Amino acid sequence: MDFIWNSITDWLKEVLVSGIVSNLSGMFDSTNEQIGEIAGQVGLTPQAWNSGIFNMIQNLSNNVILPLAGAILAIVMTLELIQLITDRNNLNDVDTWMFFKWVFKSAAAVLIVSNTWTIVMGIFDAAQSVVNGAAGVMIGNTSIDISSVVTDLESRLMEVDVGPLLGLWFQSLFVGICTWAITICIFIVIYGRMIEVYLVTSVAPIPMATMANREWGQMGQNYLRTLFALGFQAFLIMVCVAIYSVLVQNISVSTDISTAIWTCMGYTVLLCFCLFKTSSLARSVFNAH
Repeated sequence: MDFIWNSITDWLKEVLVSGIVSNLSGMFDSTNEQIGEIAGQVGLTPQAWNSGIFNMIQNLSNNVILPLAGAILAIVMTLELIQLITDRNNLNDVDTWMFFKWVFKSAAAVLIVSNTWTIVMGIFDAAQSVVNGAAGVMIGNTSIDISSVVTDLESRLMEVDVGPLLGLWFQSLFVGICTWAITICIFIVIYGRMIEVYLVTSVAPIPMATMANREWGQMGQNYLRTLFALGFQAFLIMVCVAIYSVLVQNISVSTDISTAIWTCMGYTVLLCFCLFKTSSLARSVFNAH
């Protein structure tokens, strides 16, 4: 009777160990691949990330938004002229220098609007140069391989009873499902940021047309802050990945399989959470609304 029970137990162990090893061997492959692509994705300018989308947004901005920005600029500068005249004691103290001032501000505003795309892309080029310069300094190995973290995996699992093996199999299955969800979240953060960049830059001429006015100028200033926040969000993302790469290197000191699995899972969830927070953090740094 004991022989039959031992045979069944050994068979269950082999099945569970095989399932656990299979779950662990490719558990973090998709996450490792997605995290490994972060540096390359955030290090690209809008033009380099997808030239097709970039050209479409540029054509929309120049052909649709720019004429509207010209009309807004005319209204804004007309209001500016009215303010310059009425502020001087209701036309009782009018000097010719005010008109030269208005002409200068109008010329500067036209220059800004006509070169909006160059200004916007210059901001992202500056931000991406910082990101690319930091990539080689900060980013290390971000890959997680449970089989290398826990040595002699199969032999150690065969020494465990059936009950703990069954629990470990459920844990590995659950964590594997969670890693797919985390991979999707990381994809949303990285690609969502670039979509937001294209959306924000598509309407660039309108807020830039208000830069020369004292009252309306806050719109243009907040827009520039938003551009800097989007640009340097990539730098914050790189910092998050760099911290993650340092943390995952310490997992190898773990001797418990379950602890190693959940530690890897915890670090990955932490990275995902930090990536989501980079947008609001970058906006708070540049005081962008």
